[in-house]
Amino acid sequence: MRYELYATALDDQKSVLMLRRCLQAVCRAAGVRGQALVRMVTVLSEAGQDLLRTPGLSGHLSLAVAAHGIRVEARLDWAEPRSLSPRIAAAAERLLDAVTLAPDGRGVLFAQRTSLAADRPDDAAVACRAALHTVDGVDLEEVLRLQNRNLLAALDESRGQQEELTRLNAELEETNSGVVAMYSELARELEETNSGVVALYAELEDKSRQLRLASESKTRFWANVSHELRSPINSVIALARLLLAPDSQELTAEQRQQVTMISASGTTVLALVEELLDVAKAESGRLDPHHAPVDLRTLHHLLRGTMQGMTREGVRLRVEDPQGESALVTDEVILTRVLRNVLSNALKFTEHGEVSLTLTRERRADEDWYVWTVQDTGVGIPEDQLDKVFEEFYQVRGVHQRGRAGTGLGLPYARRLTALLGGRLALTSRPGHGTRATVELPAVPPAQPAASPPPALPIASLVIVDDDPASLAALRSALHELARHHTEVTDSGQALETIRRVRPDAVLLDLMMPSPDGYALLSALDADPDTRGLPVAVLTSADLAEVDRARLRGRTVLPKSGVGAADLAAALFPGSALGDGGSDSGPDPGPEPGKGVGRP
Repeated sequence: MRYELYATALDDQKSVLMLRRCLQAVCRAAGVRGQALVRMVTVLSEAGQDLLRTPGLSGHLSLAVAAHGIRVEARLDWAEPRSLSPRIAAAAERLLDAVTLAPDGRGVLFAQRTSLAADRPDDAAVACRAALHTVDGVDLEEVLRLQNRNLLAALDESRGQQEELTRLNAELEETNSGVVAMYSELARELEETNSGVVALYAELEDKSRQLRLASESKTRFWANVSHELRSPINSVIALARLLLAPDSQELTAEQRQQVTMISASGTTVLALVEELLDVAKAESGRLDPHHAPVDLRTLHHLLRGTMQGMTREGVRLRVEDPQGESALVTDEVILTRVLRNVLSNALKFTEHGEVSLTLTRERRADEDWYVWTVQDTGVGIPEDQLDKVFEEFYQVRGVHQRGRAGTGLGLPYARRLTALLGGRLALTSRPGHGTRATVELPAVPPAQPAASPPPALPIASLVIVDDDPASLAALRSALHELARHHTEVTDSGQALETIRRVRPDAVLLDLMMPSPDGYALLSALDADPDTRGLPVAVLTSADLAEVDRARLRGRTVLPKSGVGAADLAAALFPGSALGDGGSDSGPDPGPEPGKGVGRP
């Protein structure tokens, strides 16, 4: 909305001055004062003087209502297209709120905002028209005096602003001096801190080197423990099982009970040793999963049968069969170890009630997950110790620990193995109300492997070189099944002569023997043209990850524990009718580590 207030032809200097005085009156009535008034009047006056001789020049004053309020407008129109002086146009753009040039080059509009609100424009227009009635005729001297007064007022206001600017500059300079001083102090402190950081970094580097050396020493210690402890323990277990075999010499009831106790104790010790070794391998990243499709029904059936012997009177073990088809691809051996650890831990601390294992399949973000839940009615774990039970060697203190041996590695080991499979292990518990453990693993659609042909046994002749009589005794059953005739060599120094004389179909070598050891015998066999092509497999009680496979020239390595005739055939004749193309991983490496393991 626009209110026209005044219009006049501009044909001489007097009319321009009259338009100027009318604009001053309108601005004052509309609340435009001070430098805003001076700028508006000065720009209009300069523009009018510049356009004075333009044909058809006229001036117009009005009030316009906009969204933000009311503004004063001064418009100059002329008949023929021409442009406003660039100097005046630039000054107007800089000094006023709005400047609009007509598209056809026949006018220009200057505008200045007022302090009036847009809700009562009629009252503002009436006030402006009343102010115009008070404007007298033009007196050039009076106009000049008025201009001088306005100029002095503007200069006085400018001087005040200059003084304020000078004061602000002084304050800023003082502030900058303080900032510079503070910056210098901070720079000095930062330099001192950096010196300390460099020293700390050097100390950390030294500590890191010491820790690395300690870790390497620990790894060597595990390797020695692997051979020195597992070999005799495996022999004890194997010999005890041979005594308990149905085709062995009949034992009295007391003898059978004693041999059973020997086997159970050996299994417990081996489980603890395996647990320590596997924790070390998992820590060092040397425990690699071998993924394959898993038959979950068979897995649950085996868990039910294996763990049933650990239940005490008054405790029921319930392992539910999985529902639907299995689509899980993971390392079955590692998964079994995880579930056995969790179940054995639940059974260990449940004196009455039930321990249950259930499996559900969930869909999360376009991915299938398998979730095992182990729920018990045991003693429970205090909330402030739920995280601590996953620390190695930590055990919750209390009377419930009496008579329950363990290393405190079961749950940390299980969580580390679960993470190795890409999953999660978590606990929730309340003292006196039992514990719930959840094992979550992602599922990948399996590609079922082709079935391997069964090995055709036996072969004609075999030589086994091993300096451990107990290991030989434990392997004899498998050797009889593997070969119609086998020759045992306990002195590695006579091994080459025996192999050349017997000319067997295959050779089994113990890796760790007095000189010459298994590595040296392999080199000698490969160097002799008569024995170079013999199938050779390596047996060892050491950790498979510690074996120097480069020196074995592609031979398969098997653990002595639990090896059978089919495993030996697969290692000696991979891909043939005698073998199924087995890998270096060998058979299941025996009892699973876990808290409470103590039965064969």
